Amino acid sequence: MPHAEPIEPIDALRRIAFLLERARAGTYRVKAFRQAADTVVATPRDELEERAASGTLHDLPGIGKSTEAVIRESLAGERPAYLTSLEAKSPERLVEGGERYRAALRGDCHSHSDWSDGGSPIPEMVATAMELGHEYLVLTDHSPSLRVANGLSAERLTKQLKLIDRINERTGDFTLLKGIEVDILEDGSLDQRADLLDRLDVRVASVHSKLKMAKAPMTTRMIAAVRDPHTNILGHCTGRMVDGERRGKVLRREQSAFDAEAVFAECAAHDVAVEINSRPERVDPPDELIGVALDAGCLFSIDSDAHAPGQLDFVEYGCERAQRLGIPLDRIVDTWPKDRLLEWSGAH
Repeated sequence: MPHAEPIEPIDALRRIAFLLERARAGTYRVKAFRQAADTVVATPRDELEERAASGTLHDLPGIGKSTEAVIRESLAGERPAYLTSLEAKSPERLVEGGERYRAALRGDCHSHSDWSDGGSPIPEMVATAMELGHEYLVLTDHSPSLRVANGLSAERLTKQLKLIDRINERTGDFTLLKGIEVDILEDGSLDQRADLLDRLDVRVASVHSKLKMAKAPMTTRMIAAVRDPHTNILGHCTGRMVDGERRGKVLRREQSAFDAEAVFAECAAHDVAVEINSRPERVDPPDELIGVALDAGCLFSIDSDAHAPGQLDFVEYGCERAQRLGIPLDRIVDTWPKDRLLEWSGAH
């Protein structure tokens, strides 16, 4: 809904970027506002005001015509016209239904930063998660074999864990949990050193390669990963894409073939949650497979798989599905308090 009150330039730019991400706008559009926000943070207020008065805001790095207008209007005590327009077009909820489940969510167990293939720094993801009311967010950047997504080597992951410790010193009651989206390799092993996996709070294991494997070897591969004691969540289990886009091209992908009853039986036996991946281009697993996992007695995790701050709101899609399909709230791990989540995940 639109608001009439004034807003600071940095808040206006962040809010615009959030709404664009939430609406799945092109990355280049979002990037312009994120970069402008960085420039505003680095520029003294008096200089911004002087440049606004003299018409030279655009001389600052990363400030273009649209972002200049937003900054100038904010400095004048007005709510920027572009922000007002976006807010008027942005629904309060992304989908009708699932409100009770969204209210019950305490966190999100699958998110990415610019350390791998996300679009924003870790602190920006944290700030938005806090604004959305989460008590925790699990940072799950990719593992090394996924080079196209800038997966984290052991050395980079070690550095990230130290950064998370520093961030948590300043977040009060909110906690950024240490995690990974670790690739399930062709033989079912996990794509990161065991000693580093031991140091994490939550581990999402996902198949990203050789998605067209025959049904029997894919089933064996997934079961091996589920049986690995490090695995907590089986991520986007079918790998399908129902409405995706990459570099301006439509991306659709059929779901992988595997024995769902066998895989989900192993998930239930090993206390591994089945992810309800909330990205609208994934809708993974499909409803019928959620039914299979429900009958098998599985736990679930409703995750955004956010690659940008505005995408953290994608959990609304997963909450609608979970409520509609009748998944008991207590079987959804990210409705649990942090201490219970960590006890379940075996965090060291």
